[in-house]
Amino acid sequence: MTEDPFVAHRSLLFTVAYEMLGSAADAEDVLQESWLRWAAVDHAQVRDPRAYLVRTVTRQSLNRLRTLSRRREDYVGEWLPEPLLTSPDIAEDVELAESVSIAMLTVLETLAPTERAVFVLREVFDMPYGEIAEAIGKSAATVRQIARRAREHVAARQPRVQVSRSEQQAVVDRFLIALRTGRLQELMEVMAPDVVLIADGGGIVAAVRIPIHGAGPVAKLLARANQVVAFETAAVWLNGAPAVRIDIDGEPTAVSLAVANGRITRLFVMRNPRKLTRLDEPAELAR
Repeated sequence: MTEDPFVAHRSLLFTVAYEMLGSAADAEDVLQESWLRWAAVDHAQVRDPRAYLVRTVTRQSLNRLRTLSRRREDYVGEWLPEPLLTSPDIAEDVELAESVSIAMLTVLETLAPTERAVFVLREVFDMPYGEIAEAIGKSAATVRQIARRAREHVAARQPRVQVSRSEQQAVVDRFLIALRTGRLQELMEVMAPDVVLIADGGGIVAAVRIPIHGAGPVAKLLARANQVVAFETAAVWLNGAPAVRIDIDGEPTAVSLAVANGRITRLFVMRNPRKLTRLDEPAELAR
């Protein structure tokens, strides 16, 4: 027996849904809905199962994304994507690693649902405009226009700074040492002067509700936390890049870092426990 196309392409389909939604839980729900639709069609009539399944997942993701957009308007504090534990192998596909980074997923949140779908399918998965048009119910000409607008939008908010794996790891190691000692000067030295810390507690656990700007204020917050609570830290791979896991009283916090010129430019601190359920087993991502 040959493997069912849905099973064969599951990692790809999950990656499409995750990049469109920024949530592994919602991506899994979309895959379940898409599986039910796949099971109901005559597979013998499907000429290109991969393209058919991507279209199905895209449509289901768009439906869910429009619903989620309304919910996120009422979200308590800053909303950050759900982090995924990944293997170092993901970083070998530079474009995939960049596309699933927390920094990129945060930028994608600023796109309209249709723009996000077009950007993900075209820029990440290199789908032809015609196939994207079928998936979102627009003309190919319209899709080209949407793709251009989305590229310009993302480029304006996410400068393409190429950071090697070794440079990212070196900064993470320096940050871990500074975090463990709690020394203000060491924390400031590992961060860019205009660093920004964004935290997501979802109103469930303690977390700053507005971004903190500047190396001084961010370092003071981290140094103060070191004095107030006992925690354990470890280097991990999150969303295709070296990152940090902090356990406070057995509860995890995931910290993703954006790096440029050897210093941290962004700290994305995920504390919402509902978003920290996928930190024990690496996610299977694929293009």
